[in-house]
Amino acid sequence: MICKIGDIPIYYEIFGSGRPLLAIHGFGPDHRLMTGCFEPVFENRPGWRRIYLDLPGMGQTPVPEWLRNSDQILEVLGWFVDQVLPLEQYCVAGESYGGYLAAGLAAKYPQRIRGMHLLCSLIHARPDRRRLPQHAVLEQEPGLLDTLTPAERAEFEPIAVIQTAETWKKMKRDVLPGLAARDTAFMDRLWTEGYAFADEAALDETVFEPPVLILAGRQDSMVGFEDAFDILPRYPRATLAVLDCAGHNLQIDQPALFERLTAEWLDRVEKAWG
Repeated sequence: MICKIGDIPIYYEIFGSGRPLLAIHGFGPDHRLMTGCFEPVFENRPGWRRIYLDLPGMGQTPVPEWLRNSDQILEVLGWFVDQVLPLEQYCVAGESYGGYLAAGLAAKYPQRIRGMHLLCSLIHARPDRRRLPQHAVLEQEPGLLDTLTPAERAEFEPIAVIQTAETWKKMKRDVLPGLAARDTAFMDRLWTEGYAFADEAALDETVFEPPVLILAGRQDSMVGFEDAFDILPRYPRATLAVLDCAGHNLQIDQPALFERLTAEWLDRVEKAWG
């Protein structure tokens, strides 16, 4: 489906019916990253309408020349919600950079958001502010990397903590198609000109009361896990889980725990929502 926001035709898909959940992917992939990990949670769970979109410059959503920073992307997301979910309350889930944007939405529109799910969320846009562990490989299937092309290996090897045929299959299905479709010129421009919110510190000034789940990978060498502890004061009803044997692809490295913890978060949201 297409939602026209000014001169930006935003591509999105909707599954199910009921309470809305807006899912925002990270920096580079597209909506398939989020459908790949969230849809199994809802296979036997009715009552939720899942909205998966492609951010500008990623997937099937083009980017206009004027869009240059994360504050503008956040504004576009607000307009998208107003059109697709007019006057409705909703939950938001974000992975990596998508978690950064989700936190921005929760700070800007707290009265509309009934719960938030942060998956390997970017906390600090500036890399020099992140506390990062060294990349570690905790499981490696012999010979697997030799079956990949150099380009595939360059995407998989630096990020995968669990390097098996199954994790490679899921990354190839959920992550790589989006990376291949991204607008690299825009990504470079966003990274250099406006990746961080103009007032990132303002996120700490808003206390968000609804149920929150924060999932971090103990071996996540992209955004780390330690910074997630710093944001707990913002979220009085947050569960923070740091999973061992999980990197920046936590949902791929630890799918069973991801699904169980997400289901428990949904239970808390439903009780609070009424």
